[in-house]
Amino acid sequence: MIATTENTAYHTINKLRNFLSRTQYLVLRELARGSEAKFFTERLSVIEATIEKMPVTYDQDGKGDAAIAHLHYFIGGSDFYIIEKDVEGEVEQATGYASINGGDFELGYISIREIVEAGAELDLHWTPAPISQVTQSRT
Repeated sequence: MIATTENTAYHTINKLRNFLSRTQYLVLRELARGSEAKFFTERLSVIEATIEKMPVTYDQDGKGDAAIAHLHYFIGGSDFYIIEKDVEGEVEQATGYASINGGDFELGYISIREIVEAGAELDLHWTPAPISQVTQSRT
């Protein structure tokens, strides 16, 4: 049973590889062993489903603060909230709000590839929420 759970965890982690920093990917592969495998498989499956269902570029255009932040990345004092994935489902040109070093939030294109290469981590405990909740929690 554990081997099957580990295989499922590895499969899910590999599917999310482009959305994870190298360090986070390697750590999650280690955590997918033994008793931790079930928790991480379930959590990563939820994230995988969230990414699959995310709107693509321009789908939330005009929603303003009601736009839903589906993913959250963080590194140091910087936060990135992804509201739309690339039209092709890739990681090159997502849309979202960024706060660099605790500064004001700015809407724009975010390369998930660039932020994960810089070491940003995908928040495994993030629950999709309207941008208004994110920006209000910082004031």
